[in-house]
Amino acid sequence: MIFSVALNTAFGAMWAIHRLPSHLVCIGRKRDAHAKSCVSCPLHRELGTSEKQWQEIEPRLIKFKTDSQAICREISQLRKELIDLIAAPQTDLEAIRAKQDEILAGQRRMQELLISHLLAEKNVLTPKQQETLFGMIRKQGDCVGSSSIMSVGSYDVPQADLNHAGNGNYDERR
Repeated sequence: MIFSVALNTAFGAMWAIHRLPSHLVCIGRKRDAHAKSCVSCPLHRELGTSEKQWQEIEPRLIKFKTDSQAICREISQLRKELIDLIAAPQTDLEAIRAKQDEILAGQRRMQELLISHLLAEKNVLTPKQQETLFGMIRKQGDCVGSSSIMSVGSYDVPQADLNHAGNGNYDERR
């Protein structure tokens, strides 16, 4: 369970980092006459990525973005279908569970893609750059008080009432 949470956190962080509007400029750009470096990606500039490192990273980043967007679109469509199943006048729990399994399979593919991307990038980065990158991912992945799904603040999300055992105060017959 902890491993899954860690992977989801890493995925969320990398997805967010690679979806930031400022990050989109890093793909497919060449050296600008006024730029200090050919590394046009703000994240990789912050890491201090050399031009040689960037030549290895950029093609992988383009492939990661393309592949992750395709999986994201698929998962998004499956989520819409799940909502339709839940909203239907006649609830079909078997169909809902089957759709959940499809979504989980898509999320698993996304995690595998992300892990592969992170491992490839890790091999190009120096130990200090790796430390910085994974620190940024850890910081970005902190979900306390936020919800990336609904884009609500901590004041909008009810907090769990935990008992002394750390269990939520809810009907455990579910």
